[in-house]
Amino acid sequence: MKTLDIKAVGRADYGKKAAKSIRREGMIPCALYGNGENVSFSVDVKEVKPLIYSPNSYVVNITIDGKTETAVMREVQFHPVREQILHIDFYRVDPAKPVAIAIPVRLTGNAEGVKIGGKLALSARKLTVKALVNELPDEIVVDVTPLKVGQTIFVGDLKFDNLTFVTPATTAVCAVRVTRATRAANQQ
Repeated sequence: MKTLDIKAVGRADYGKKAAKSIRREGMIPCALYGNGENVSFSVDVKEVKPLIYSPNSYVVNITIDGKTETAVMREVQFHPVREQILHIDFYRVDPAKPVAIAIPVRLTGNAEGVKIGGKLALSARKLTVKALVNELPDEIVVDVTPLKVGQTIFVGDLKFDNLTFVTPATTAVCAVRVTRATRAANQQ
């Protein structure tokens, strides 16, 4: 899995007033949870842009006042009107314990149903999986070659070594839909 290094500054002030003053300085208030210890810190907006505005998932190495912590991003809070990041929550990662994270889905192959006029539709851009940090893939690759018109691949159909899917097994990943042109051609 891809990693991203972020430099952060620890903070001792809490509350709405402290958070507003941090945002005025061009920083984002953040929190790191896990292993019984919570750490509050702030990070520069430029440091987290590759993490937020990307379809990829990352393991983050956060350096807070010289001490490095390994974590994954849990939640981002945005301003309801402006596209300003208000707060980020991170979850500390233990190399010996599995972690749940959303991983992007990439489709490969040329579906049989598309060759005869169907349309391939991706229903789930990311799937939540659980695994040890060193066994997490960069992306979940799904081969769509055997799909015919009207068929769907569900999460329960996917099998990967060392991965447990947290996303429900009944969730559709992708499907080949019947198009109007295909339906009209079959009726004649």
